[in-house]
Amino acid sequence: MIGKIPKPGKSFGGCIEYNILKKDAAILYADGVRIDKIAHTIDDFKMQRKMNPGLGQAVGHIALSWSPEDKEKLNDEKMVSIAKEYLQKMKIQDTQVLIVKHKDRAHPHIHIVYNRVNNNGKTIADNFQHLKNIKISKELTLKHGMHIGQGKQKVNRPQLKGIDKLKYELHDTIKAASKKVSNMVQLKHELAKQGIGMQFKYKSGTLEIQGISFSKGKYKFKGSEIDRSLSYGKLSKAIQEQVQQQQTQAKPATLADQLRQVIDERQGKEPTIIHKEPQTSFLQEALQLFEQLPGGITPEPDDAYRRKKRKGEEQDQSHGISR
Repeated sequence: MIGKIPKPGKSFGGCIEYNILKKDAAILYADGVRIDKIAHTIDDFKMQRKMNPGLGQAVGHIALSWSPEDKEKLNDEKMVSIAKEYLQKMKIQDTQVLIVKHKDRAHPHIHIVYNRVNNNGKTIADNFQHLKNIKISKELTLKHGMHIGQGKQKVNRPQLKGIDKLKYELHDTIKAASKKVSNMVQLKHELAKQGIGMQFKYKSGTLEIQGISFSKGKYKFKGSEIDRSLSYGKLSKAIQEQVQQQQTQAKPATLADQLRQVIDERQGKEPTIIHKEPQTSFLQEALQLFEQLPGGITPEPDDAYRRKKRKGEEQDQSHGISR
């Protein structure tokens, strides 16, 4: 299950009409509002809002979505039950709530409209909602045995529209660019070539980087808002690990590695593939010593060596020298 939370709105009319008038939409649950007519539903939300006129953005809206793999596990009652549990954990309580099911996507999903002015006229806080949403969505997914998605790879991108489409485009571009660079400054320049801005958030009065955001056109998102892997900490760590891995793979062979390769070659074994480096004078001397060691390290004499040895023996015999 994934929860999506847009920014709080100002118009109950627009939000409720969007949800109820959607093709094949069905109201699954309502608390504190009439649902016989759309006008009555809107009026009830507006009436309670007047208890706290200073709160401009009183319209709370949340979409809860499940994987297509969960269709067989879900019915209307189950979705409402999970939605109530979700709201309770999100501290969205004692207020008007409307839950509507939509069928315009392949995956099961519902929309929750709630009044940020509660039944006592108090404001329901929305700070840290996005972080709580991620934690609670995962918690409820595990609790109810629902399918856990494998990242963004399986998302049907052609069906995405608007902000969602832009976020996924940014995600893919940033991920691809991060594979080509060795630090965050290079990443910033690489993204700029593709029309994407990258801004750092600094700790007040210092040069310590606390966060990162990305922008394209008039839209700007925190890295973690696009994907958790694009927060400053996780993205910079991924680039550092990538650089370290490349350095390890390109690390020159040690003296022991070079000696081992030469010995393997001279014993007729398949040589170990290592990074070629010029042989040092010390290595050359060591190899000469190895050639003099017993145990089959020195290769079998070739024909030229045998002819030279035979010629020497014949010369010794002509001079009366025996070997």
